[in-house]
Amino acid sequence: MLKILVIGSGAREHAIVRAINRSPKKKEIHCLATNYNPGIAEICNNILVVNINDPDLVKNYAKEHKINFSIIGPENPLANGIADVLSDIGIGSVGPKKNLAQIETSKSFTRNLLTEYKIPGCPKFKTFSNMDGVDEFLLSLGENYVVKYDGLAGGKGVKVAGDHLHSHEEAKSYCKELIDKGGTFVIEKKLIGEEFSLMSFCDGTSLIHMPAVQDHKRAYEGDTGPNTGGMGTYSDSDHSLPFLENSHIRSAQIINEKTASALKDKFKEGYKGILYGGFIATKDGVQLIEYNARFGDPEAMNILSILETDLIDICSAILSEELYKTDICFSNLATVCKYAVPDGYPDNPVKDKEIDISEISDGEKLFHASVEQKDEKLIEIGSRTVAVVGTGETIWEAEEIAEKEISKIKGPLFHRKDIGTTELIQKKINHMTSLK
Repeated sequence: MLKILVIGSGAREHAIVRAINRSPKKKEIHCLATNYNPGIAEICNNILVVNINDPDLVKNYAKEHKINFSIIGPENPLANGIADVLSDIGIGSVGPKKNLAQIETSKSFTRNLLTEYKIPGCPKFKTFSNMDGVDEFLLSLGENYVVKYDGLAGGKGVKVAGDHLHSHEEAKSYCKELIDKGGTFVIEKKLIGEEFSLMSFCDGTSLIHMPAVQDHKRAYEGDTGPNTGGMGTYSDSDHSLPFLENSHIRSAQIINEKTASALKDKFKEGYKGILYGGFIATKDGVQLIEYNARFGDPEAMNILSILETDLIDICSAILSEELYKTDICFSNLATVCKYAVPDGYPDNPVKDKEIDISEISDGEKLFHASVEQKDEKLIEIGSRTVAVVGTGETIWEAEEIAEKEISKIKGPLFHRKDIGTTELIQKKINHMTSLK
C-alpha cells in the first residue's frame, strides 16, 4: 500500500489528486491543505487544514502516517524547505529542495544562473536593492522595460511598461515602493511576442517534456485588466500551439534541459519535480520570462486531463532517477481551461458568498479551488473559485465545452469568455506573423 502526501488544496492539487486516484495501484492519498477543498476531500483518505509552510508540522505528519512520497503543489512550501525536511527523514518529494527552488523564488538567481552557464533566452537585466543606477538603466531600455519584485508575489509582482507603468517616473515610484518594503528587484528588457508555458518532468538528470500551454494572466477579456494567478489556458491536439513553430518548442525544451543541468552542477544535487518555464516567442527567437518550480495553475488541469501514463509511475521514476526508462504519453486532444473567479477579483474580491455548481453535467471536468463547504453549501473564499476543462479534437471543440459548462455555475462570479476562442487565437497568430 502506497501512502502519498499531496501538499496544497487548490484546483491544481485537485487535478493532481484526481490523476493519482486514476492509478490502479493500491494507495492511500493524504492532503495537507490551506482550505477544506470538497473536491479533494471526496477523493482523499485524509485531508487536514494546517499551515502547509511549517516544516516541522509537515515532517511530523509524514512520519506519523508513514508516507512514502509527497507531491508539493504550491511555491511557498518549496520556498520554506518542505522538500528538505522530508528528505531528512527519507521521504522523497516531487518538488525541489529550497536551494533548487530559487529558480522560482528569486528572479535574480535565475537570471544570474542563465548568464553564468551561458543558457540562451536571457534578456538584458540588472538587479537592484536601492535606487542607485535605476535612472541610467531605465534610460538605456527606453520604453521597453519590466520591473520584477525579486521574490514570491503570487504572480502579481511584475509590472510591465505600457501595461502597468506609463513613464519612468511611475517605474521609479514602484521601485521605491519595493525598496520601502525591504525588497530587491530586477529591471529587464521588455520582450515582445507570444507567451507560452513548457513544463518538464525532471528527475535531476533526465527531462520529459509536456505539451505546450498558453496561459492568460489578465483578468478581463482581450487581455486587459490587472494581472492574476491565471484566468485560463489552452493546449492543442498536436501538443504545440497554433502560433508556434517546431523550433520554438525545441528551443524551450533545450533551455529547460540546460537549466536542469546547470542546477545540478551548481548544487551538486539534481532538481526533482516539475520544471516549468514561462517562455515568449519573439522575432529573435524564444526567451525565458521566468521559471516556476512546480505544476502551473491552471496548466496542471490541461496537462493532467490528457495524461495517459500512471502519475504514480511518473513520480516513482522521478524519485528513483529513472525517468529515462519511462514512456510518458498524452492523448492527442486539445484542452481549454477556464476559471470562474469572484466578482471584484483580483483587487477586491467578494468573499463568503454561495455558488451553485449543481447544473454542471460532468463533475470530472470541474476543479475546486478557493472554496469551502459550509452547511452543504459551496462558498467562495476570495481567490480563483473553480475551474472547468473541456477537451476535444480541436481547440474550438474544447472551448465550446468549457464555455458551456462554466456558464452553468451560478453566483457572484465572472470568467473570461474569450479564452480558447477562434478570434483570440487568430489574434495571437496575426501578432506572431507581424513580428517576422
